[in-house]
Order: sequence, then C-alpha cells, then structure tokens
Amino acid sequence: MNFGYVTAYYRKMEYNILKKKEFIFIGGILILALAMWGGMSLINKGSHGSIRITVDGKEYGTYSLEKDQTVKINDTNVCEIKDGQARMISAQCPDHLCMKQKAIDEKGGTIVCLPNKVVIEGEKSTDSKKTDEPVIDAVT
Repeated sequence: MNFGYVTAYYRKMEYNILKKKEFIFIGGILILALAMWGGMSLINKGSHGSIRITVDGKEYGTYSLEKDQTVKINDTNVCEIKDGQARMISAQCPDHLCMKQKAIDEKGGTIVCLPNKVVIEGEKSTDSKKTDEPVIDAVT
C-alpha cells in the first residue's frame, strides 16, 4: 500500500485548517480593534474645548470650539474657529508666523503673535478634566 499519498493528503488538510483558524483569529482582532476605535470616538465626540484669547496679558475673551465663528482681535488679528479647530487667518504683523502655526483643537495648544502681543490658548472641556488627578508640570 502507498501511505505516502494518504499522509500528504492529511498534511495538506491540516495546513488548510490552520490557515482558516489564522484568518478567523486575525479577523476577530480586527473587529475588536474597530469596535474599540468606534467606542473611543463616540466618547470623545461631544467634548469640545474652548480657547482663551489674551492681548498684552489681559483676557480678551473665551470662545467655544463647538460653534463656528470668526473673532476679530483689536483690528490687528483675526481668529477663525471652524470644525472644532481654531487658527489665525489674518494678522497685521510683518512676519505672519502666527498664521503658520498649527491649529488648536480640544487637545490644547497655543498660537502666539509676538508683535501684536496676542496669545490664543486651547483649553480642554470641563467634562474631560479630572480634578482628583495631579497635573505633572515637569519631570526631572
């Protein structure tokens, strides 16, 4: 009898079963990852922060990132809040570095216009802040 053919057949069958199990495992991990990503995006969806604008060290105003609007700052700068982000769209300074800075969102950030002494700071929403946890300022 030729047992080589039967042995080869079972090896091939074991290989296919292992391959199916691997696909099921990888598919399960992908589904779990997508479910976790979707859950996190739903949790963070309603937590828009705000920005605080100061001019020459004095508070000019605080604005929510939830509402799309344009804020004129002392005839020198214009800040645009759109789609949960704030950016400087116009400035009466010679270098326009403030317009080239990264937009601020609910995670925070800062835009500074030094010649006009304008500072825009991003602040997290009050429901995402935790008061019982200490804030680490620096690590030494």
